[in-house]
Amino acid sequence: MINSGGNKTRFIVVGLFALVMVFPFYFMVVLSFSPNNATLKYPPQLLPTNFTFSNYVEAWQSNDFQLYFLHSIWVSIISTVLGTIIACGAAFVVSRYNFFGRKLIYRIFLGSMMVPSMTFILPQFKEMEHLHLLNSLNGLILVYTAGMIPFTTFLMKGFFDDIPVELEDAVMIDGGGKWTLFWRVMMPMAMPSLVTAVLFNFMGGWDDYTMALTFINDPNKWTLPIALQLFQGQHSSAWGMVFAASVIQIVPIIAIFIVFQRHIVKGLMAGAVKG
Repeated sequence: MINSGGNKTRFIVVGLFALVMVFPFYFMVVLSFSPNNATLKYPPQLLPTNFTFSNYVEAWQSNDFQLYFLHSIWVSIISTVLGTIIACGAAFVVSRYNFFGRKLIYRIFLGSMMVPSMTFILPQFKEMEHLHLLNSLNGLILVYTAGMIPFTTFLMKGFFDDIPVELEDAVMIDGGGKWTLFWRVMMPMAMPSLVTAVLFNFMGGWDDYTMALTFINDPNKWTLPIALQLFQGQHSSAWGMVFAASVIQIVPIIAIFIVFQRHIVKGLMAGAVKG
């Protein structure tokens, strides 16, 4: 009976925390389907009044929203692919090869994860300026890629370390090399951790505001998080459109998480715990 009561208490507490976390998103969705004159009503409406899709249509068609959406898609996908491939290779090398400075390199990766990303803005800005990549989507891709590598390396190394050495020996006996071991054995086995890394990397590029605002000055090259400010005026804001645009930005992340949630949980458990 004590355990049953404890389980109920934990369930209630977790349920309350979940409600607190989900309610702001729910309320944003409600307001996104409400006319602008109903978004600031008091008391707040928990269900849409005069349900309408016009906010989504207007948000998608105004302020070059579609262009900014494509910019975010391009930057997030390319940086995720590059960062994940480089980090997986680095994780494999650090996990399977013994060489001078191996531990030091891995500790540098870990140490960089403990430093706030804002600390790197000035050095990265100077480096992009030196490479003539300021105000460029390609420069932003490089910045995002560099930021993705430490965490992905940490996550993937933890999974690679857990793969038995005997499996590697079996591949070598069958005539396979390190390349075969990496691409045809380890990477398929590491799929849960790989999916987790891809999702976190994509989210990092998709949701970033500070880096994009720092490195991109041309409004024609803005990404979606920066473009959302265009829906907020100096004296008034079309809050229905603001919330609709915000929902459009969030939906891809939620959809990806729902589809791959099992892989994400397995990946975090398999890679991060023993890493």
